[in-house]
Parts: sequence; C-alpha cells; structure tokens
Amino acid sequence: MQLLTEDAVLRCPHAARVGIVPTQTLVRINGRQVLVNDDPENRPITMCPNFTLSGIKPCNKSLRVEQGYSMLLRIDGRAICLDSVTGLTDGTPPATHKYIVLGSGQDLVASAL
Repeated sequence: MQLLTEDAVLRCPHAARVGIVPTQTLVRINGRQVLVNDDPENRPITMCPNFTLSGIKPCNKSLRVEQGYSMLLRIDGRAICLDSVTGLTDGTPPATHKYIVLGSGQDLVASAL
C-alpha cells in the first residue's frame, strides 16, 4: 500500500474531488507532505453532481475514515494515511456514498501495514 501525500486524489462515488489539506510538516515524499490521521476527514467535496429535485443531497463533505490508516507507521503520534483510505460522505441517502483514493500522489514509498 502506498502512503498518501498532499497530491493524493480522493473522490466521492460521483467523481467529485475531496479537498485535502495536509496538517503535518515533518515528513515529505519528493517534497510533498505526507497525509496523517484526520487529514481526509471533514473536508469539502466540490461539484458533486448527485442531486435532483426530489431532495437528494450531493456529497459536500467527507466524513470519518472507516479504514486506511496505518496500524504501524505514525508521524508525531498520528497514523499515516494509506491508499486504502475510505469513508462515507454526507450525501444522501445517508450511509451509502463512500469516498475512495484514486491516486496516492506518489509512487516512491509503500507500507505493508
């Protein structure tokens, strides 16, 4: 599994991009900050096309990560994000739309856990 950097591409199931903001500055891969625990959470999702006049709400925000934090690797006590990161969005119907990683933002560093 690859480690995620600030250049990682996370998208909702309707192809809208999750806006990632790295919060640690200690570790970089190829000059780009590595993402850690809670970086993918509560981030804006822009231009989600999932809406109709029938009350369906588009994905506007990423929610808690359900899986994809390293169980071994940490930076300043915070788990590193792996390319297996996934979690729900706030789109409707509730608890049905997951964001996923389409690209890690780097291809130099990987982890077995």
